[in-house]
Amino acid sequence: MTKDQIEARFLLNWPGFSLDIDLTLPGRGVTALFGQSGSGKTTLLRCMAGLERADEGFLSFKGEIWQNGKTWLPAHRRPIGYVFQEASLFEHMTVRNNLHYGRKRIPAARQTDLDPIIELFGIGHLLGRKPDRLSGGERQRVGIARALAVNPRMLLMDEPLSALDSARKQEILPYLEKLRDRLDIPIVYVSHSPEEVARLADYLVAMNNGKVMAHGPLKETLARIDLPIRLGEEAGVVLDAVVAERDSSWHLAKLDFSGGSLWTRDKGIALGRRVRVRVLARDISLARDNREHSSIQNVLPGEVEAIADDEHPGLALVSVKVGPSVLVARLTKRAAHMLEIAPGQAIWLQIKSVALME
Repeated sequence: MTKDQIEARFLLNWPGFSLDIDLTLPGRGVTALFGQSGSGKTTLLRCMAGLERADEGFLSFKGEIWQNGKTWLPAHRRPIGYVFQEASLFEHMTVRNNLHYGRKRIPAARQTDLDPIIELFGIGHLLGRKPDRLSGGERQRVGIARALAVNPRMLLMDEPLSALDSARKQEILPYLEKLRDRLDIPIVYVSHSPEEVARLADYLVAMNNGKVMAHGPLKETLARIDLPIRLGEEAGVVLDAVVAERDSSWHLAKLDFSGGSLWTRDKGIALGRRVRVRVLARDISLARDNREHSSIQNVLPGEVEAIADDEHPGLALVSVKVGPSVLVARLTKRAAHMLEIAPGQAIWLQIKSVALME
């Protein structure tokens, strides 16, 4: 372990549930704890926060021991910010006083100017209001800002968008993206939403029944076919891209990634902006040659990296290298046999659709 990592080991046994975790996490960026309800995500987060005391526990934050057999740093002494599913604001206080409330417990050396946080979340015009005059999205933005007001060294977020409707989620996601890009502290983010994970995460921890099924950098982990991790019901990968061109006559935008370019529907995103693209395995077909006369506009050359069984006995997953990037395709085993799919084979990918994560 390096001094820029978080080491977490917890063993906790409750009637009907056990948590058995041994993880080393990156010391910056967004780590998503992903899994269905009951998989242990929130329990792990609460153990890291010191809100649950595991039967056996160890937590080291960048070389500092917060918990082991001899040491127990209580929650109020851990330099963390915690965002709950509900904003849980103090109803009798204004937004300004809510932001200042937690700062009373931190030493003067850690006091920082709140103006950048207020500006980041666009809540300056809300400072004089009380929570009953805020929308659901505004309440949660204030709740996240309050967690940051204590100048934490780690931010823990427990499904912060789960209580919001779809419109309010879309309102807040851009703020969370800005937070990820600007904050130089680790964020551990609990979610069972494929969209949130695909848009926000740098590192993925997939959990089930209190155990870690797979973990690693998001793009590499999603590209694994030996242990495919599905965000939702579908296998697929996430790519980093840049908006390189906009074709107003056809309402399309070209996205450049490390391996090629993809055309998608133009959503008015500015040229040069960095975006994420999700490509599902079901939306990729494979061919031995370049079929120029086709309705599919995104055709890329690649090289087969590996092939593995999918969940259905008649289907296979194929990982294909496209430059330094890896995409995953799903096809029938009959088609794989007819195409003689094998590692090292040159292949053409026909990508029917891509999802621009904005």
